[in-house]
Amino acid sequence: MPSTNHQLLTPTNKRFRTELEGLRAIAALLVAIYHIWLGNVSGGVDVFFVVSGFLITTSLLGRVQREGKIDILDFILGLAKRLFPAAFFVLLVVIVASMLWLPQVQWAQTLQEIFASAFYYQNWQLAFNAVDYLAQNNEASPVHHFWAMSIQGQFYLLWPTVVFGLALLMRKLFNWKFKATLITVLLTVFTASLTYSIYLTSINQAFAYFHTFTRVWEFALGGIVAVLGSQVVLRKSVSFIIGWIGLVAIVMCGIILQVSTVFPGYAALWPTVAAIFIILAGNNGGTFGVHRFLSLKPLAKLGNLSYALYLWHWPILVFYFIISGKETVPLLDGLIIIFASITLSYITTNLIEKPIRSMKKESPKWKRGSVVIACMVPVVLTASLWANQINKAEAELANLVENEEYPGALEAFSNNVVEDVPVLPTPLQAQNDLPKVYEDECHQSLENSEVIACEYGETDNPEYTVALVGGSHSAQWLPALEEFAQEEKIKVINYTKSACRFTGEEVNASTSESCYEWNKELIQTLVSTKPDLVFTTADVGRKAEVPEGFVQQWVTLNEANIPVFALRDNAWFEFNVPSCVEEKGEDSLECAQEREKALPSESPFSKLESVPANVNYVDLTDYLCDEDYCKPVKGNVLVYRDKHHITATYAKTMAPILKKELFAVLNK
Repeated sequence: MPSTNHQLLTPTNKRFRTELEGLRAIAALLVAIYHIWLGNVSGGVDVFFVVSGFLITTSLLGRVQREGKIDILDFILGLAKRLFPAAFFVLLVVIVASMLWLPQVQWAQTLQEIFASAFYYQNWQLAFNAVDYLAQNNEASPVHHFWAMSIQGQFYLLWPTVVFGLALLMRKLFNWKFKATLITVLLTVFTASLTYSIYLTSINQAFAYFHTFTRVWEFALGGIVAVLGSQVVLRKSVSFIIGWIGLVAIVMCGIILQVSTVFPGYAALWPTVAAIFIILAGNNGGTFGVHRFLSLKPLAKLGNLSYALYLWHWPILVFYFIISGKETVPLLDGLIIIFASITLSYITTNLIEKPIRSMKKESPKWKRGSVVIACMVPVVLTASLWANQINKAEAELANLVENEEYPGALEAFSNNVVEDVPVLPTPLQAQNDLPKVYEDECHQSLENSEVIACEYGETDNPEYTVALVGGSHSAQWLPALEEFAQEEKIKVINYTKSACRFTGEEVNASTSESCYEWNKELIQTLVSTKPDLVFTTADVGRKAEVPEGFVQQWVTLNEANIPVFALRDNAWFEFNVPSCVEEKGEDSLECAQEREKALPSESPFSKLESVPANVNYVDLTDYLCDEDYCKPVKGNVLVYRDKHHITATYAKTMAPILKKELFAVLNK
């Protein structure tokens, strides 16, 4: 994470804080070690945040004391000279490596995150992905770790403009002493942010983890110590004790706490307060004080590389897993990853970062700004070219019309399926081979409960109205319905929501509060509008029983004389199908799932003792699976876009089959 070198000074004591360089080295090593061998989070990033808050506040306070103001543009340019060269060099290397080695199914997600990292909003990208059903199965990208850099970048803009700006304004308006004013502002920010962090972590930890305003208190804590630290004089024995307690607590944090699942609420006080102990202990711990250990030359030098080390270790680890095919990292391999990360960090710091950082402060701002922008240009241009390649592939799929070489599900009726043609959609295209409801924003999100209705097919003078209801496993059949809806004068009304099945269940482990509220409103809508048919799923993947909540909804519709088309759910795989096909080939049995493992051999619907009279059960499994296996490709069409969702392309090939079954019910 960022080192500010000459800024490691306090306004009252111009001493280089070598022990903080060592602390950064420890934090960076902990982050790498936990990622490589423990598959966990260490709390080291929180230490970086506190140290950054301390150092930047110290630097800004020094500027105010010397000059009476802050030249924000000059301050930002100085930080950009320090941060941009290494960050954008790593991003550029990651783009090239991703195009060479990253599975194509991850390209779109990774490119999205590269742009987010380049413009310092990666934390928000990941925060919204955490509550985005489509993104929940995403693999960790090679730039996943840039979320912390994004928060720091936002902090560097926020701190001088808001915190110091407000303090300076209050001093002028009320003639208050600057330090007292600044402490008041910092304490307010700390209290508000920590309170919000505890609240949001308790209700949505995944979102809170990446949220800027649940993390600001960590920087504020460092800032408070920067302002008040010079007034705190500790006895040597106290400095000795709290210094070592702080270091031990930081090292043990990730072992004792499940950082990735409980942070950043009150639990994050553990590593942040521990870091404050070390800052306050300073060099006052005596001969055996913690500062002696942290100031050792190897640690201090590694601390100078800690920013680049943080940037490099994660993409190296990600590509190690991809290239080696291993799921864990042996000790020797992990040591090689750390050595490679340190080596690249040394090269990046000394050959790329330092020449730009050493540019004289007296240089015109336009010149310094041009150098900073020049760091971004290669990344943005290369990423844009890559994006064009991805968009072109998706456009080619969108333009695919009926083709006898791609019968998909209809291969069962063909004796001459063409071989040796590329599978479509390709793994690159598969992830975004979605029903129109996503693009049309007609598929309700995870957290919202309002019922959204969108009409497809014959919307003006329909002979039939079919309500498509449920979660994503209902929505995935819209492309098939659209294939014949216009011609057959069917109006399809889409009522779907992410991770929310058509159920009458109360709030529980599988039914969120928003899903419960959505279902309550939906069933009232259906009863009042009375569609000719409600199309929904009859069961759930590998589950052996039909959920009781499904039957409750069917009973309510039966009382309203509304027929139900209950389609058996498709097979669920144990792995990402497009990734497997890309890596091992469409014919590999490793990419097929045994039918009995993919879904129950006995239909869950057949076990129901009492079935409402309005329910018409349909099982199309034989068009998705063979007798023994559910295969990834049928009729040259990729069946799945992830572990358990059907591609829109394959759904379209199911249209003639689905049409026959649908009219058998409509014409009853």
